[in-house]
Amino acid sequence: MPEKKIDRVKAESALEAVRESPTIALITVAPALVVFGVVWWLLGFWLALVLAVVLGVVAVAGRKLF
Repeated sequence: MPEKKIDRVKAESALEAVRESPTIALITVAPALVVFGVVWWLLGFWLALVLAVVLGVVAVAGRKLF
């Protein structure tokens, strides 16, 4: 199975776009922050943190499989 490589030019372009307009990054991350805040409010900080870590691991593992 071939490895997926990160294109250096695309990565640098993305970083430059975020440097020029941090609002882009904020808009991208905002839904996850809202969900984290609601789970924190309902279940507590530590459970919200554990859930976030588990979902992050699942997302990374899922990307590695496909």
